[in-house]
Amino acid sequence: MEPVTTVEGNVTVLDRSDVDTDQIIPKQFLKRVERTGFGEFLFYDWRKEPDFELPVNPILVTGRNFGCGSSREHAPWALNDYGFDAIIAPSFADIFYNNCSKNGMVLVTLPEDDCKDIGAAGDAVIDLEHKVVKAGGKEYPFSVDEGIRHNLIHGLDDISITLQEEAAITDYEQNRERKGPVTTHL
Repeated sequence: MEPVTTVEGNVTVLDRSDVDTDQIIPKQFLKRVERTGFGEFLFYDWRKEPDFELPVNPILVTGRNFGCGSSREHAPWALNDYGFDAIIAPSFADIFYNNCSKNGMVLVTLPEDDCKDIGAAGDAVIDLEHKVVKAGGKEYPFSVDEGIRHNLIHGLDDISITLQEEAAITDYEQNRERKGPVTTHL
């Protein structure tokens, strides 16, 4: 993952609540395992509606309970592939929130009125180091799990966190007591 300290730019507003992962990326597009190529299918059915617009911007502001429904890592992949680096909403589904943060996306939880103000401002800066969103001449402080914040700022995913302990893992594997025949060579 790339380190993230700030996300800034124009804001796309999706004024809908209870957006589930099947709306974000419908099931018929889940056949691939690559992390790319899903953006074109983001909100596939909604994008057929004549009045539905979804400008590509770094920040998406949306309604409460975003990312509810089934757990699918394809949802953050689709949002990120489309061009969103951060999402601001009054609430997120837990599994979706974790999937996004593990894929380098910044999610900010703020009260609904603050989300509407940021959406109306049209552009924003999310400062992850100082835990504040700046938009429309105002600042909106937010809280974030310190482990998630640390990982985003330092560009750490689960694999890179594990690799930080590579020397200890190698030492353990080389020196642990083994019962039976050795089946691997280090």
